[in-house]
Amino acid sequence: MDSLLYVKDDVVRSRDVRVDVDKARQTVTIKNRQGTRVFTATLHQMQGREATLAFRSDKDERLYGLGQFQDGYSNVRGLSRRLTQVNTQISIPMLLSSKGYGVLWNNCGLTEFNPLSKYEVLSMWHEVSAQPEGEVVNVTTTEGGRREVRQRNTYEATIDLTEEGDYSLLLDVGQQMARRHNLSIDGETVIEMQNLWLPPTASAIVHLKAGHHVLRAELSKGDAPVVRYGRVKDETVLRSPIADAVDYTVFVGSPDEIVATYRELTGEAPLMPRWALGYIHCRERFHSSDEILQTANRFRSEGLPVSVLVQDWQYWGKYGWNAMRFDEEHYPDPKALTDSLHAMDMRLMVSVWSKIDKNSEVGRQMQEAGYYIPGTDWIDFFNPDAAAAYWRNFAERLLPLGIDAWWQDATEPENDDLAGRRVNNGKWAGEEVRNIYPLLVNKTVYEGLMNSQFIIHNSKLINSKSKNGLRPMILTRCGFAGIQRYGSAMWSGDVGNDWETFRRQLTAGLGMQAAGIPWWTYDAGGFFRPGNQYTDQAYIERMLRWIETSVYLPLMRVHGYMSDTEPWNYGPEAQSVIARCLKERYRLLPYIYSVAAAISFEGSTLMRPLVFDFASDEKALDQKYEYMFGPALLVSPVTEPGVTTWTTYLPENEGGWYDYHTNRHYDGGQSVTTPVGVDHIPVFVRAGSIIPVEGDEVLLYPGADGTFTLYEDDGTTMAYERGEYSRTTFQWDNAKRKLTTNENSKLINSRFKIKLIDSQTQ
Repeated sequence: MDSLLYVKDDVVRSRDVRVDVDKARQTVTIKNRQGTRVFTATLHQMQGREATLAFRSDKDERLYGLGQFQDGYSNVRGLSRRLTQVNTQISIPMLLSSKGYGVLWNNCGLTEFNPLSKYEVLSMWHEVSAQPEGEVVNVTTTEGGRREVRQRNTYEATIDLTEEGDYSLLLDVGQQMARRHNLSIDGETVIEMQNLWLPPTASAIVHLKAGHHVLRAELSKGDAPVVRYGRVKDETVLRSPIADAVDYTVFVGSPDEIVATYRELTGEAPLMPRWALGYIHCRERFHSSDEILQTANRFRSEGLPVSVLVQDWQYWGKYGWNAMRFDEEHYPDPKALTDSLHAMDMRLMVSVWSKIDKNSEVGRQMQEAGYYIPGTDWIDFFNPDAAAAYWRNFAERLLPLGIDAWWQDATEPENDDLAGRRVNNGKWAGEEVRNIYPLLVNKTVYEGLMNSQFIIHNSKLINSKSKNGLRPMILTRCGFAGIQRYGSAMWSGDVGNDWETFRRQLTAGLGMQAAGIPWWTYDAGGFFRPGNQYTDQAYIERMLRWIETSVYLPLMRVHGYMSDTEPWNYGPEAQSVIARCLKERYRLLPYIYSVAAAISFEGSTLMRPLVFDFASDEKALDQKYEYMFGPALLVSPVTEPGVTTWTTYLPENEGGWYDYHTNRHYDGGQSVTTPVGVDHIPVFVRAGSIIPVEGDEVLLYPGADGTFTLYEDDGTTMAYERGEYSRTTFQWDNAKRKLTTNENSKLINSRFKIKLIDSQTQ
């Protein structure tokens, strides 16, 4: 975007945008390079410390983003959300419009999106637990796993509406975390989701007639539910109760241009290690070095590809929570463990928390120095001295062990623990910085890894400040705007496994992509799983659909609570399907890694909401679960049980589409129904696509002109920042049926096998 600005009176313009400010009316209008109005702010208001922005939102507009939410909405126009950080919810105050603009709300605290002024407090109607003693469940907590008794009650209220229309609803259960979201209106369920952990709020848009309505919610005992409601309006509102100003940034352009500019402003995403884009195998949990090595050897002997094994929590054993030390009773020599994995061309990821037991050796240091957030066990990363002390212990105790990747868990911090507290030696109210704790945790670890003088890799001491320094790889449960600059990937937290939860992870992930966060995944199969998971065929079918879809996520990762998630535990048929998925992931690695490079070099996006590529196709924008995986592949997840066919909408596209599995050709702009077995989901290839796959093979799908740049480097070090990489651009001229390359290569094997895909239109 042109950075040269021209200012005259109340007009600011560049080659790309024109901004008109009406001081008297307090409005801002922005036009794009074609002179079309794309954004009009109608309210800029400060009341005390509360900041409010309102901007016009036409009925045919679609809005995407805000991060990862569990309400199942991808288009958030008119929806009400409360932006806080909790397990399974990641709040990113960034929106992307189908009208050609994006908005970043520059506030680090709680934000109300489309706040609702009307509300009803629901009163308890009666207790509905099936058993007087309640339901006993296994849950994760910040102290480890535990059994918890839960009881349910029904709550009720009434509302009277003066007009018919679409209404936005926000259910607030009144606790830090919810166990169930449930709301019915006049006996019709409008909100329903259950999990062992849920955010405290849930949202919906419903059409209601004028008149009297009965609200009823079946929730957990101890909840204090409130339902907020209001008519959906032709405006979007952002409000933060603690702010210094109405502060926001508007981006103008295509979705790709908006996201690229957003990253230019908030930080470019460094390149992921190539191995991180393979298969990441996780379970809750490995109990010893021997278990890890036995599992690694079994993967290799079964011929199942895997790149990373993950050690979840509690490896610290007797030393206390997150003591940054392995209990040698079960992990006698962690360095020998990582050496053994490296010898098998595998990596180790280890869970590290920002919560530390105050009775541990590290915790005593932190406590004596006053480095905890008061009243909690969380380190105060807002205090630079506390962050430095955390990293010093991390570097001294963990880096010498040769660990390859870091799992920064529960970085919200869990249970919204900043509310009502002060941080940085009492300088700031927790509410001012309530949503950015995960940003500072990841900043500390990433910058520490980048600046550490020496690290161990493959049994060798490596100078990480040299051109051969290794790329950090961080997985974290929460984030904020700009977290991509720390190379961090996020996942959707401790979710369940049912079909509705699966569907909601797809919309949640697409919300992250629209908010500019490129690296995301979920616990394939769900974190909380049934006790009979290894033999329950209904669950296994569901798990396989999670895994089949994860082939086409930015990261592919399986995880499960109290689970041995290895493929061979689910029977030969399931193992065969999972093997096919793993091999397909690795087959696509040249394509995936090339798009990963485009994320870092060009600000691109791998998991692409359809608005990125088909903004003018209204029917494409109606699809909640379909998405593009890079520029070539349209992914259509199977989100229902027991199906043998699946219907996919193919967006309007020059040259149409090819079925990835059969090579059948279809015209775009139509819905097609294709067979699906238990072993795959529908995937279609855009005509004109060029897809490099393993074995130096290039798949070419004719029907339109196309281009693709194959990226290669050493896959692990920062040498790419100094230009040590290879790029080969393939160009397809469909009219001439001619493929050419524009090779700029130092490392590449320039001999490719070109496979031309062709078929008759069906």
